[in-house]
Amino acid sequence: MKRVNVTGPQQAAIVEGPTPVAKEDWVMVKVHVAPMCTEYKAFAEGRNHDHFGHEAAGEVVEVAQPGRVKVGDRVVVMPTNPCGQCVYCLDGDYIHCQDGVDFAAFHGARHGSATMAQYLIKQDWMLVPIPEDISYEHGSMACCGLGPTFGAFQRMQVDRHDTVLITGLGPVGLGGVINARYRGARVFGVEANRWRAERALALGAEAVVDPSDEDALKQILARTHNGRGVDKAVDCSGVTAAHRLCIDATRRKGQVAFVGESSADTPLRVSADMIRKGLTLVGSWHYNLADTPRLMKMIAELGPELDKLISHRFPIDQIQDAWTLQLSGKCAKVLLLPWV
Repeated sequence: MKRVNVTGPQQAAIVEGPTPVAKEDWVMVKVHVAPMCTEYKAFAEGRNHDHFGHEAAGEVVEVAQPGRVKVGDRVVVMPTNPCGQCVYCLDGDYIHCQDGVDFAAFHGARHGSATMAQYLIKQDWMLVPIPEDISYEHGSMACCGLGPTFGAFQRMQVDRHDTVLITGLGPVGLGGVINARYRGARVFGVEANRWRAERALALGAEAVVDPSDEDALKQILARTHNGRGVDKAVDCSGVTAAHRLCIDATRRKGQVAFVGESSADTPLRVSADMIRKGLTLVGSWHYNLADTPRLMKMIAELGPELDKLISHRFPIDQIQDAWTLQLSGKCAKVLLLPWV
């Protein structure tokens, strides 16, 4: 089968590898759509690890034993390989599992662990059914396209009474605009990339502020009730300056969620930010599996609106072009099509 490989800094290729096989409760999925996420960073640096991709939508083509899915089922593949037995997995928060399966040890190799390939294998309970009225492309947005901010907004209970600030309008942040607008909230964005700023406005953001503006915070506050700040904020950039902007732009007793990965340390003033301002700060990686029906209902109702989030599609043989586009920043969610 075909799968994606990195051969050097900003150099990609397609290689042939063994087709995986179903085993126990691990089933084989033919990948119809592989949304592209942060793998472009490895492409930029030339880091190859032979198993690119963590989100996909496809068709079950082989099972080893009776289970939760059957051959022919259309499914969304959830990320990671959790244990399925710990308190987090049993509660639907599998993303926080600390006892994940060692894929290579269990299967004898890493073949089938990547989503940017023609086939993969996955535990059957990590496959979410795609309703008949939802396409593979739209269904694939149930992972990183819509999932991270959907989970954050569920935790913060965002609704039509809220003003929401989203910093970082890459694919995840743009998905946040869709999520917030679907819930009826007013949305303000922060983004320096003009292509993405314009896409956010097309998706329903009321305004997008350039973070390089010295008065960026004032511009945001000026749009809120009595200039007191937004009700809720979510950072999708992972940039420390954006973290501080979210904290500073949120009203007293408001909530801030951090979605964008970051290895840097963000300054936090315990008295000013936490005690006197009374903020609630949360980290949100994904969403609870129990909320999947609500997310799928939203995807079905959004329909063509999701095509504004999906900006480009590439056959798998054009992975070099797809990753080069991602590096430019002039895109939203990019889809890789393994069988085109």
